[in-house]
Amino acid sequence: MANTTTQKAHEAVSGTAQQAKSAVGSGAEKAKDTAQLGIDKAKDLAHTGIDKARELANTGADKARDVAQAGWDKTKDAANAAGHAAGHMAENATSSVGSGMESLAGTIRDKVPHEGMIGAAASSMADTLEKGGKYIREEGLTGISDDLTETIRRNPIPSVLVGVALGFLLARATRS
Repeated sequence: MANTTTQKAHEAVSGTAQQAKSAVGSGAEKAKDTAQLGIDKAKDLAHTGIDKARELANTGADKARDVAQAGWDKTKDAANAAGHAAGHMAENATSSVGSGMESLAGTIRDKVPHEGMIGAAASSMADTLEKGGKYIREEGLTGISDDLTETIRRNPIPSVLVGVALGFLLARATRS
């Protein structure tokens, strides 16, 4: 009988151990599943955070690009307005120079003798000043630029030689 009791006790302990082992295995499995679920959730949160960070960075870059473009546009508009104003002022100055040359031609005609070699030279100079003044006043910088461009196209070699000579003279004058 003692043997039976020992055997029953052994079977009871063995059954309880089996149940405990099964419960531990089941608990470990559940813990593993819970841990994996936590890892998956953490990964999802990390990806969501990365996506949000990318989205914010792109939005920030887009806004910075827009602000830079707006600044560039305003700068370009201001430069165009300043260029237009400067061009208008240059045209006015050119017209004033032309009018001044015509006025000087009239003054020369009034003040210089009309006879003799001096009179002929003064009259020729007055005519040249008057024609040049009229040309400058009527044509303005745009017309003068167009005429100069056309002259250079028709006479490229003499134009290059004149440019070299002027460069030489300017270099000599600034060196002194």
